[in-house]
Amino acid sequence: MNNFINNFYKNQALFYKVFLFILTAVLIVYLMPKGGKFKYEITKGKPWQYENLYAPFDFAILKTDDEIVREKDQIISNHIAYFNYDQSIAESVKAEAEEQINEIFSDSIINRRGSAIVNFSESVIDEVYEYGVQQEDNQLEDDQPVYLKRGNIAEEIPLGRIFSQDEIPEYLSTNIDRSNLTDFKPELLELFYNVIEPNVTFDASFTQKELDSKLNAISYTRGSIERGTIIISKGEIVEGVKLDILNSLKQEYESQLWSQSSYSWILFGYSLLVSLALLMLLLFIRKYRRDIYENNVKITFIFFNILLMVFLTTLVANFEARYVYIVPLAILPLTLKAFFDSRLGLFTHVITVLILGFVVPNSYEYMFLQIIAGIVTILTVSELYKRANLFISVGQITSVYIIVYFAFTVIQEGNILDLDSEIFLTFVLGGLATLFVQPLIYIYEKLFGLVSDMSLLELSDTNSRLLKELSEKAPGTFHHSLNVANLAEAAANEIGANSMLVRVGALYHDIGKMENPTYFSENQTSSVNSHDELSPTESSEIIIGHVITGIEIAKRNNLPDRVIDFIRTHHGTSTVYFFYMKEKQQNETALAADFRYPGPIPFSKETAILMMCDSVEAASKSLKEPTTAKINDFVEKIINKQMEEEQFLNANITFKEIQLIKKILKQKLKNIFHLRVEYPE
Repeated sequence: MNNFINNFYKNQALFYKVFLFILTAVLIVYLMPKGGKFKYEITKGKPWQYENLYAPFDFAILKTDDEIVREKDQIISNHIAYFNYDQSIAESVKAEAEEQINEIFSDSIINRRGSAIVNFSESVIDEVYEYGVQQEDNQLEDDQPVYLKRGNIAEEIPLGRIFSQDEIPEYLSTNIDRSNLTDFKPELLELFYNVIEPNVTFDASFTQKELDSKLNAISYTRGSIERGTIIISKGEIVEGVKLDILNSLKQEYESQLWSQSSYSWILFGYSLLVSLALLMLLLFIRKYRRDIYENNVKITFIFFNILLMVFLTTLVANFEARYVYIVPLAILPLTLKAFFDSRLGLFTHVITVLILGFVVPNSYEYMFLQIIAGIVTILTVSELYKRANLFISVGQITSVYIIVYFAFTVIQEGNILDLDSEIFLTFVLGGLATLFVQPLIYIYEKLFGLVSDMSLLELSDTNSRLLKELSEKAPGTFHHSLNVANLAEAAANEIGANSMLVRVGALYHDIGKMENPTYFSENQTSSVNSHDELSPTESSEIIIGHVITGIEIAKRNNLPDRVIDFIRTHHGTSTVYFFYMKEKQQNETALAADFRYPGPIPFSKETAILMMCDSVEAASKSLKEPTTAKINDFVEKIINKQMEEEQFLNANITFKEIQLIKKILKQKLKNIFHLRVEYPE
């Protein structure tokens, strides 16, 4: 049991990676579409590259989405609305008219023309209520047919036969003018206005029910293919009916494959492929980015980003597959490039696109487009902290999307008439969404404790509070840090290291000297030396202590770990040689270990560069009457001594790169000391 616990603690980083690997693979497989994968790639407009294909089973030919939409539109446009006719209102209007005649007309008129008035009113009311009066206006045309329901009987008539309330006044006036009762027009109009009421209403619920019934009755198939029938021969162009049949076979194949107790096997297949893709990424990181592989936070960050992109793409694909390009997949290589490097960003992007090929339709087109866009992203964005660069890159990414989509459409359709403007809009929206990378990088910095070039740019500002404090308390150290930063940046550029990171590290590497600034020679402004009153051991403790003090100050001010690493390693395990030799003169038994910095030694190219530049710049102050030869020997001596002490053993830096750094330091020192050719007198 104890051995197991010891092994667990010893290999806990490896166990965590295995757990993270399995968890990521399981979540990605869970997000995969719940269906099998058709074993043939169907590309419209291209020859069939496989052998002759025969129907493996009976299946129906599915109509295309456009055909279904056209049928639905035709049904909706031809659908006839239903109106309800209320007979009771028509009968009550007749009864009401008889009563109103006696009230409106005088007895003398009724005695003389009563029968004529009654007959006229009855005939008018019969005509008005032959098809009734609408209760409300509608948007239908007068010649459009409608169904008028009287009880259980529906009669098809033109809508114009049903009176609208606006038509009633004109109709009544015209009929009165044509009769021999024009002398009683005001009374008759008053009569009809009082009694006529609408009795026809639009039956919206029944109309919609009938429409839904017709829409539900639409057949989504047209014909069928029997088992063994040849579907397409090798070399035939995939288009027209052949394309429809192939798509129908694909859909039926995938649905049958998923339903025929193959669930576990399909999941197993997905798991193998996803695991293989993630394993390739892990092996790449382990072989070429060992420092990242050994950092579980960074591995978690990479896997989290892959999972995030798969989740977003799956979400959009399930909602509407044609909008998958709205997902800003270019954010992935941009983010990884900002925190790590271009190679890792591109490799991770390719692995993610390969996984997404199982999720999206037209997988070849999608993968081709996204991989090209990822390459463009890596090549175009050189300095992400410059906003103009990001906008230019977004424009280039969007242009690549549009160009590739245009090319695929021309290949598949043979013309440009079938270009979909909505797809262009998704490319633009996806490009604009890529601009979210800057706030996303800030969020990642806070969540994962990583450092991007944008944060380094902010830290390099000499007007920041901590650097201002350094310039006030230890102006000599501040000036020394500026000189080291310039030397280190030039050296980093020469060997292709992270110049921004090494510059920031150089600016902050000596902040521990703020604690006791006068004990460091660059801050001593008088002839009095504070070390004269101390023993060599005490002096060395103060000198060595500035590293620990610097780390504490950096942590109090929330400096990133990548910057604190420069404070830890800028002296490595070197010896405070001056005070060691001084103690040696007084005590021959003095040990060099008591005068040695605690380390660690530099473990990256950037920290190694800082150690070289710091030592060279500090020691250059002791040069008397510098010449080119003196400077060359001086630089060689300091850096060779560091190499002899094995200070760069863990720094992953080559002899060639060290030689290049020496060359840069020599050139820079010559410029600092303003050396020039001596002309003969």
